[in-house]
Amino acid sequence: MATLREVPRTGRQLLGTVSHWKSCKASFQRCASTNTSKPVIPDIEQESGLMAPIVTRDDTKIIAPRKRASQRTHELPHERYRYHPPKYYRGPLHPVQPPPSSDPVARDFTPGPFNLPRLKHTFHSSVASDLMTLTYQHTPPGTPDAPERIRLREWDDSSPYMKNRPKRGPRGNDVLFPLEKDITWHNIPEIKAVHLAMYVPKAKKNRDHIIVGKSVLRTITGVRPEVTTTKISVAQWGIVKGDKSGVKCSLRGDQAYEFMDKVIHLVLPKIKDWKGISGTTGDSTGNISWGFDSQAMQYFPEVEANYSLYPSKMISGCRFTLETTAKSDRHARLLCMSLGIPFHGQLVN
Repeated sequence: MATLREVPRTGRQLLGTVSHWKSCKASFQRCASTNTSKPVIPDIEQESGLMAPIVTRDDTKIIAPRKRASQRTHELPHERYRYHPPKYYRGPLHPVQPPPSSDPVARDFTPGPFNLPRLKHTFHSSVASDLMTLTYQHTPPGTPDAPERIRLREWDDSSPYMKNRPKRGPRGNDVLFPLEKDITWHNIPEIKAVHLAMYVPKAKKNRDHIIVGKSVLRTITGVRPEVTTTKISVAQWGIVKGDKSGVKCSLRGDQAYEFMDKVIHLVLPKIKDWKGISGTTGDSTGNISWGFDSQAMQYFPEVEANYSLYPSKMISGCRFTLETTAKSDRHARLLCMSLGIPFHGQLVN
């Protein structure tokens, strides 16, 4: 019995009874599969694409369009059976919804998105809903509407020339700023663009300041900046119209979100004794501006990693303008504070 155990399994099955022949066949296959050598896959392709035969025009079979249409067994679907996306977006509760812009069928099809900035993902996942919750104003049913504020002044009847004249703008300023509406699901403020401008007054005597300014802006933004020139001449300051005076560039879309993410989390925490952006900043249309001095410009990771490549005394300050979709400075500040930009001083509406 001991000698039988020492025999391999295949041999024991061969020496067994006739009832084990079926399993013996399986064992043969199993042993054969384990002992077979693996096929050798060459690392380099033996044949080249240049060895393919050249197809000429004579080799191709030209079929007339009419003949091809007559040979078609199934009729193509008519235009009325094809899917047409809706022309207008009628809200999230409408039963017919247009496809997303990433769908090739959509009317506003745009290839992408190819990336998702972290700040943009945070905004759409948490910040947008928080803004709607914080700014919600409950109005009980039956509450009368507040009287609309009169923004345009009417002419009096003291003169016949004042009849049928268009109304005048507000006193002190003829510009009508947009009305601040309540934040709802379709007008949540978000980042639209970031504009950067660097004024280089020393470029009048040394043109290298323009080169350094362009290098710094191109490094921290990734876009090619544009050289600005003076619009008027000022003899007292030695400024001549048409002289190169600075550089500027603009970031939109995902580039703006990525740049603001870098500014908020990498640049602003490094500035010492920085209180934040002044609460009085803004142009009353939802745009926030602030400035960085030459020292703060060196805190950008692209400049800080290669600090020796830029002459420190030739790096100028930069002015930032954050363009948002908000219609008032208050909503724009709410967006900035929710993203992590601090403000100091009295907040002006």
